[in-house]
Amino acid sequence: MTDQLLVFDTTLRDGEQSPGASMTCEEKVRIARALERLRVDVIEAGFPIASPDDFKAVKAVAEAITESRVCGLARALTKDIDRAAEALKSAKAARIHTFIATSPIHMREKLRMGADDVLANAVKAVQYARKFTDDVEFSAEDAGRSDPDFLCRVMEAVIAAGARTVNIPDTVGYSVPAQFGQLVASLMNRVPNADKAIFSVHCHNDLGLAVANSLAAVLQGARQVECTINGLGERAGNAALEEIVMAVRTRRDVFACDTGIQTAHIVTASRLVSTITGFAVQPNKAIVGANAFAHEAGIHQDGVIKNRETYEIMRAEDVGWSANRMVLGKHSGRNAFRARLAEIGVTLKDDAALNQAFERFKELADKKHEIFDEDLQALVSEGAILAVESVKLTSLEVASGTGTKPHARICLAWDGREQAAEAHGGGPVDAAFRAIEAVVGSGASLSLYAVNAITSGTDAQGEVTVRLEREGRIVNGHGADTDIVLASAKAYLNALNKLLVPDNRTHPQSPRAI
Repeated sequence: MTDQLLVFDTTLRDGEQSPGASMTCEEKVRIARALERLRVDVIEAGFPIASPDDFKAVKAVAEAITESRVCGLARALTKDIDRAAEALKSAKAARIHTFIATSPIHMREKLRMGADDVLANAVKAVQYARKFTDDVEFSAEDAGRSDPDFLCRVMEAVIAAGARTVNIPDTVGYSVPAQFGQLVASLMNRVPNADKAIFSVHCHNDLGLAVANSLAAVLQGARQVECTINGLGERAGNAALEEIVMAVRTRRDVFACDTGIQTAHIVTASRLVSTITGFAVQPNKAIVGANAFAHEAGIHQDGVIKNRETYEIMRAEDVGWSANRMVLGKHSGRNAFRARLAEIGVTLKDDAALNQAFERFKELADKKHEIFDEDLQALVSEGAILAVESVKLTSLEVASGTGTKPHARICLAWDGREQAAEAHGGGPVDAAFRAIEAVVGSGASLSLYAVNAITSGTDAQGEVTVRLEREGRIVNGHGADTDIVLASAKAYLNALNKLLVPDNRTHPQSPRAI
């Protein structure tokens, strides 16, 4: 008999704290549906008090999700908890996740509070949250650098106050596996009422040890792991969901537990998060990287041909790498298109959205012979982008050749009228960006330009990520097209449209009066 290891996904909250990874409300709902399809136990949808947009997104996820529990983050403050409870009101199953820091440096430098006051606030927050739901989680922020004796006091008190889950975060990625596993084991052994709550861990990857630390805690009895798709997260990221799930599933001889994750949907979820955030998955990334199941060395190839298990410890099909080629083309009908979207977990809100996506599909089918699932994900993402853009691309012409200086002429629809501009640049993409800026004049600086082929072949769509920075604000833009210059212009405009919208969101870890 194996215990169940609960998977708490925080892609929509902690993952969004990656600079440039901001997601719209609609994009968060799309990712939440993918997580639900994965059978994630708990989806942390956001930090409701951070901004009206965060509140709206948590509320939208709570309304859309029926199979997974939806969670909202709140500091140990009544106003935070009130806001979280309001956002989660329509959730079929809701959790309030409240936290306060417990390490000496955080208590002294950030909170300006003594240990007794922190303990009192933690208990008060849990008790207050219990008025709204019986599923309350408490996190001791920076537990990895906290005094173990004080942690024992805090955990005992919050469990007594009604916390059903207690989280031990390695907030700054400082721990190493043996140490972190021992900390969790010590708490579970020393806290008198430890059997009344599920112990959880939330590890960051600053030293590249997030997954290792999480698994060390699981070996010691932790039965919830907090993680993100692709390891997305602020700084060096969080523990990667796909790595934890497959480590536990593959090494059943070591772990006396398993998750309920439907692993065949892992790759689809990974691609969706990558497409929406613009954070490309590195080719050698475990489980979901393009090379994760590739073999080039002759010895390896020979071994796999004779017996797959000589060099593969997992089946590629088990995580969603099974051949998933689209047979749709320009002669395919709307029903076949709709059916394939459903198979890869894409749900459009109404028939109008389906018709618009189908039109974009037909346009793409005229440009390339075969359409892949990745192309469909890009099409849906492009539809969401076009729906919210205030500056739209009307036309783009570029000229580039040997011995000539690249030139671009662009026409944009902005504020109800068309505006055109021309510019030269170091290359066609640079010229296009300069032409756009000649019209918009954003004053933003380009901090990232990345190109990734969505599929194979010379007719593949190019997926472009652009990151712009202005006055400390960072935004991410995304564009896709079989024409890489056009894809680049789309990505740049997508980022500019985000810059044009005021953003008063507060970072979840930013200092506030307490």
